[in-house]
Amino acid sequence: MGVWSGVDDTDPIVLRVGGLIEPADAPRLCGELAALLDGAAPGAAATVDAAALVRPGLAAVDALARLHLTAHRLGHPLTVRNARPDLRALLTLVGLADRLLRPPDDPGGRTAGTTASRPGRT
Repeated sequence: MGVWSGVDDTDPIVLRVGGLIEPADAPRLCGELAALLDGAAPGAAATVDAAALVRPGLAAVDALARLHLTAHRLGHPLTVRNARPDLRALLTLVGLADRLLRPPDDPGGRTAGTTASRPGRT
């Protein structure tokens, strides 16, 4: 089973990856992301949809880290969505969860604010 990727037409900058990622897949995926970001608005957010990854291992972690670096070099933030618990655990183990993962219920739109309660509300 090989790795596959594709563009999600419902969101202009989403790279969907699936299958089993091998070490040799990272450069191709980074090339696909760079092509996808070519012509995008400066600073536009990119997302990797990891829902269809099969048995994610260190090769998948490496590929996601490289995708993050590629997006950053091109001036775009990148997050990973729909990561299964096994991938989330690996990313946490290697210290990349805070950089790459979007919380499962986070739509990604909140960029500032506080967790303090509002006056008069409990």
